[in-house]
Amino acid sequence: MAALMDIEKDLTPELENGGGLFDPDHNDVEMSRLTSKTALVSPTSEDFDMLQEDIKTRIMDTQGETIYEIGTGEGDIPGLKEEDFNASVATLRSIAESLDLECVLLRERIVEEGKAAEFLLRKRLQSEDFMEVRVAVVGNVDAGKSTLLGVLTHGDLDNGRGMARQKLFRHKHEMESGRTSSVGNDILGFDASGGVVNKPEHGHLDWIKICEEAAKVVTFIDLAGHERYLKTTVFGMTGHAPDFAMLMIGANAGVIGMTKEHLGLALALNVPVFVVVTKIDMCPPNVLQETLKLLTRILKSPGCRKIPVLVQNTDDVVVTATNFTSERMCPVFQVSNVTGENLDLLKMFLNLLSTRVRCDASEPAEFQIDDTFSVPGVGTVVSGTLLQGQIKLNDTLLLGPDALGQFQPVPIKSIHRKRMPVRVVKGGQTASFSLKKIKRASIRKGMVMVSSKIEPKACWEFEGEILVLHHPTTISVKYQAMVHVGSVRQTATIISMTQEHLRTGDKAIVRFRFIKNPEYLKTDMRMVFREGRTKAVGNITKLFPHVSAVAQNTRHQRSAKKAQQDSGKHSVNPQNEPQKASKRNRRAKKMPDFEDGEGKENAVVGKTNSESAVPSCSSSLSASSSSSATTTTAATPTAAAAAAN
Repeated sequence: MAALMDIEKDLTPELENGGGLFDPDHNDVEMSRLTSKTALVSPTSEDFDMLQEDIKTRIMDTQGETIYEIGTGEGDIPGLKEEDFNASVATLRSIAESLDLECVLLRERIVEEGKAAEFLLRKRLQSEDFMEVRVAVVGNVDAGKSTLLGVLTHGDLDNGRGMARQKLFRHKHEMESGRTSSVGNDILGFDASGGVVNKPEHGHLDWIKICEEAAKVVTFIDLAGHERYLKTTVFGMTGHAPDFAMLMIGANAGVIGMTKEHLGLALALNVPVFVVVTKIDMCPPNVLQETLKLLTRILKSPGCRKIPVLVQNTDDVVVTATNFTSERMCPVFQVSNVTGENLDLLKMFLNLLSTRVRCDASEPAEFQIDDTFSVPGVGTVVSGTLLQGQIKLNDTLLLGPDALGQFQPVPIKSIHRKRMPVRVVKGGQTASFSLKKIKRASIRKGMVMVSSKIEPKACWEFEGEILVLHHPTTISVKYQAMVHVGSVRQTATIISMTQEHLRTGDKAIVRFRFIKNPEYLKTDMRMVFREGRTKAVGNITKLFPHVSAVAQNTRHQRSAKKAQQDSGKHSVNPQNEPQKASKRNRRAKKMPDFEDGEGKENAVVGKTNSESAVPSCSSSLSASSSSSATTTTAATPTAAAAAAN
């Protein structure tokens, strides 16, 4: 009762009438001040510190850059007067200087109540460090993928006869046919203010110089468009872990061939897609409109559910780049590699893309291998992507799994990023490592290098929830197909399914077993299940690491199993045993048994008269031990004669 009286005393008249129950909290008032359009106009020292902390957090979350808007706020009518706008810009620049950020104006526009603008804030990095964004370039054959990359990275326009793409090809047959057959890597560097730093010298790019000058490097993963190389293209999309996919479409040819295949693959792997329509200089306007109309219909279809946006000016670039990570918006660029039309818009868009991987240095390192090299004078070199954590020079990681599912410790001898030597690699970045005392033959694509904290386990079997996108007939148990999970690419057999048969459009939980080697997998990884035109996609839901990771049919196991059978059963048919081994064994067993002369006589009799050899041997050895008697009885006449000899 006394407690109730105290509470009544504490109640103010406002609370008694319910006045202060729904008043905004103190923290809410502070946040509303920060999100107001006038937050940067004349902030107090406390507000300045809070704004500084807010921008610092955004920079860390987005790996070193963010786009900041001035003149807009929550619930406010957009726009600032000239005086307030200039004061806000000055405040933003002072915050950027205090955090060592480059502040670049992206666009300035007139809105309802005055001016509004977007600024790019990008961290100034040291010469050996740079942000990295990976873009997979996909599309049908002859869509102009390699040509566009040649124009973007080397800065020279194409002559309409394939001059630009000649600089990118890796093999002689690619130059002769003009078709990419391997996974190529090309880089485009941007400095802190967004300018391109690629400056080819005598037709060649110096990657180290680009990386030293650039604050951000866009890595293009040039994939093959021909159906024959679909396996390579799928590996490039899964193993190289791209942040974005650039779908190339020839304006004159339209959406044909492998275009839909590659678009479906990007959607299945949850990779955001933007479209580039090339060859607009040679395409009639009516054909271009038909191509764009068909493309829009495909992107809006229930399978894609994208919002296509035709990019025609810098405003469109900023809007699409800021909203692109939502994965719903799909920018569409129309470019010409011969005239250079709209290439500046595409470069600006690439400059504003930020990586989707969030780096946390405290997590244990996990690096997936997608290629191996043997460098003279250096030794074995592996390249790939660091999925999480960070790796420093001279760290010791576990490399595996090998054919037996084992992981072996390996020290890191040297680290290179884009051919530039570095001392540390962070999550989401690609790198190559030189390994000590490891043969290249013992490493294969799909192996991983992980921290010992993870305690990795290899698995032969795993379970996944899959959706069959296309199959001509039905899929049943014991069906085999190629499984792509990350950089793992191996044939697997279906052991069991929740349904008896699977057809196009069916969904089921399926248990797989690898054919050749155990692999290191994790749950929730995206997988692509492919065989010819058959395609299925899904997620890994369960692993079975408890299944012995030792190969199931090794020579050691076979010999141990045979020895166990021999000890359990004595009456083994001699026809089923290896001939030489059985003769040697019998000779070793029988020679000590002939202790008296009578046995020797019986053996001689067995040699001269083969018909009576078995009875004479069995009668002479009746007094011996049961095991030797059994062996002797089982012997054939020829074997007894050989033993006597």
